[in-house]
Amino acid sequence: MFFFKSGGAPGWMIVFLGNPGRDYENTRHNAGFLAADEMEKLLKLSINKAKFRALTAVGEIGGERVLLVKPQTFMNLSGEAVGEAARFYKIPPERVIVISDETSLALGRVRVRTRGSAGGHNGLKNIIEHLGTEDFPRIRLGVGGKPHQDYDMRDWVLSRFTGQDLETMQDAARRAAQAAVCYIEHGPDKAMTQFNQGK
Repeated sequence: MFFFKSGGAPGWMIVFLGNPGRDYENTRHNAGFLAADEMEKLLKLSINKAKFRALTAVGEIGGERVLLVKPQTFMNLSGEAVGEAARFYKIPPERVIVISDETSLALGRVRVRTRGSAGGHNGLKNIIEHLGTEDFPRIRLGVGGKPHQDYDMRDWVLSRFTGQDLETMQDAARRAAQAAVCYIEHGPDKAMTQFNQGK
């Protein structure tokens, strides 16, 4: 399914949102980077080539060459890397799949959508600004809501997964990577039917 063919520019992009550096490893805001780790295992490659202010790799999914992107600009500037890469390869927004964390979804839930607003997510907001549209697919990873009303949202999304929660998120990240593969191979309807039903 993932045999690589040489030649030709990528026609799809999968973007994994997070913040670079050890200080942010396994935090809620870095759920997208967890999905990148799972995609590396799935496609048997490493996302490690520095380009477009991101770490990148090119793989093949369902006969399509796909650019994998981990922006290294910090979350609120993620669109700089995404916009630059999309323009360089002339990849249309409807073929840019963004994988990100979502506090309004229960821990471990995966939700596939063909478009949508930023929903208060600064990374998605910046990507919308740089692509000039909300019409790009996204896969959201549920990281759970704040434990109580007075809890600062920034502190919450930068808190780390531990114990069983980390195992739950690694499983969700695996399903998010599989959902992106399904989206490219079989289209959005099948991806939503298969992966929007919970575990």
